[in-house]
Amino acid sequence: MTAKLPKACVIGAGCSGFTTIKRLKDYGVPYDCFEMSDEIGGNWYFKNPNGMSACYESLHIDTSKWRLAFEDFPVPKDWPDFPHHAQLFQYFKDYVDHFGLRPTITFNTRVEKARRTDDGLWSVTLSTGETRLYDVLFVCNGHHWDPRVPEYPGEFDGPAFHAHAYSDPFDPVDMRGKNVVVVGMGNSAMDIASELSQRPIAKNLWVSARRGVWVFPKYLNGKPADKSAMPAWMPRKLGVALARSVLKKTIGRMEDYGLPKPDHEPLEAHPSVSGEFLTRAGCGDIKFKPAIKALEGKRVRFADDTVEDVDAIVFATGYKISFPFFDDPALLPDADHRFPLFKRMMKPGIPNLFFMGLAQPLPTLVNFAEQQAKLAAAYLAGQYAPPSEAEMVRIMAKDEARHTGQFYDSARHTIQVDFNVYCADLKKEIAKGEARGRAVGGKLPVAALAEIKTEPLLAPT
Repeated sequence: MTAKLPKACVIGAGCSGFTTIKRLKDYGVPYDCFEMSDEIGGNWYFKNPNGMSACYESLHIDTSKWRLAFEDFPVPKDWPDFPHHAQLFQYFKDYVDHFGLRPTITFNTRVEKARRTDDGLWSVTLSTGETRLYDVLFVCNGHHWDPRVPEYPGEFDGPAFHAHAYSDPFDPVDMRGKNVVVVGMGNSAMDIASELSQRPIAKNLWVSARRGVWVFPKYLNGKPADKSAMPAWMPRKLGVALARSVLKKTIGRMEDYGLPKPDHEPLEAHPSVSGEFLTRAGCGDIKFKPAIKALEGKRVRFADDTVEDVDAIVFATGYKISFPFFDDPALLPDADHRFPLFKRMMKPGIPNLFFMGLAQPLPTLVNFAEQQAKLAAAYLAGQYAPPSEAEMVRIMAKDEARHTGQFYDSARHTIQVDFNVYCADLKKEIAKGEARGRAVGGKLPVAALAEIKTEPLLAPT
């Protein structure tokens, strides 16, 4: 008699959530998927009514269509190299409908609380007031929705908002004829600064940052740059050295564009990619300022003690990793934004919890959880067995050194992952786990107990 498989709760139906449930469905693992919005897509659902989308009207993804495609659902042949967010969103909806996933997703329902019971199950409280028990929990709530906004001495009298709220040059604030400061030099900062700095829009556009960065092009030799990623088998030091040489030769010195000299080498930080930013800077449309030192009413003082009259500030300063449904400190990142996980998925000692897509992969996050779900689904079906907890911890340390060792110390680099290297390692780990699973006779690591438990499930008071 075949053992009954455990039932999973999947939080979120963005690209990490719906690719996870697709794999669970393939393996026959029962699940409920809860999405707080009225549609799938999460971050890529422009003006998502749940307020979680960071899309702006002009956004094109920085990853080429070849690198973001799901492996069992090709992207449309007529797509441009770098599709618009609306194209990607439609692709997501087509994927969900093609594999018959939509009827298995409960929309307009938020997971308010998830706690592990004394017997190891997951008690999940929904926005409907209902509480359900599950054998397994998948966290797929994304990590680009809880804005991180720096604090400064003083007060600013004009509009100041995070890039998460930015829609276009007229929403939420009409930027025409304004003096604007964009804080940050990541990808969103590059896009927004390039858009606002056009002469019909901002009067003056300054980018403010603590340090200079290397800005990489979208194309190299006429082809999308991410098609030139180093193969997983290449020694990392050699691959990084070769890539740095090519990039420096291609883009030259940042100082030649009127930008500050970076205090690090190329690829020692998460890349800032733009096909327009350097041109705008070189033309003088974008000017650079160091970090903000203080806010002085309608004026902003910078670290070099220069002061400018400013009408609006846009904080393109990244996001916090947040799990609002957890209250257990062990399930939250530490003060330094660190959250170590085995294969960026599992916490040793908690065999029925998975964090999907909780990474900053190069070149893309879109199809990252699709790869992770191969291990997770095989695990729940008894076809993969993990190593011991001690071995998991050892592997975690080794993986972190491999993926983040080249980057300077920063909160934005704590979950950095090289996609090619990660997938190659994951494939090897799955093969090892399959051998371990056969050795124990395919025993299920997580038993199907939730449906037979008699614990009373009461609505919260």
